Amino acid sequence: MNKDKITKIIDEISKNFSELSHNCADDINAAAQSLIHSIQSGGKVMFCGNGGSAADSQHLAAELIGRYRKDRKALPGLALTTDTSNITAVSNDYSYKEIFSRQIEGLGKENDILYAISTSGRSENIIAAIKTAKKLNIKTIGITGSDGGDMTNICDILIKVPASMPDRIQEMHIAIGQIICDIVEETLC
Repeated sequence: MNKDKITKIIDEISKNFSELSHNCADDINAAAQSLIHSIQSGGKVMFCGNGGSAADSQHLAAELIGRYRKDRKALPGLALTTDTSNITAVSNDYSYKEIFSRQIEGLGKENDILYAISTSGRSENIIAAIKTAKKLNIKTIGITGSDGGDMTNICDILIKVPASMPDRIQEMHIAIGQIICDIVEETLC
């Protein structure tokens, strides 16, 4: 029984990735080119997300700062999910909705990129972060599930993966991030 379940899950994942390849390759490339342009212009990439998407934010920022495949100079990536003092102070003094937007307000500048990850596309703090970034002329890249949620009409680039369940969405989100890091590193280094 367990082997059948495993096979079924792997088949579903394979189908999702095949659809991702056909439906999202242009958007993934556009996102990678935006990161490249930002970094070449002296900007940085700010990542944000909640839960598993927060972990992805940290992972992708580390790929830029550390290395992806090559020993090279650090690239400017920042996970807005890691500063617990900022997050708890802002959520206590203002609201949880503002934990990322306050950081963008204080740290963001025009050539930066906001890379916002949300499986539902409806996370209030992610929406607030995108709106703050737009006010500061910071380009926004959104990564969501197939619905896109509230992020659909507010991101400069939106990658809607072909899945609706959080686990299947997150599998593709980290793969997209890894692909983008690969393209960025290969181009800039």
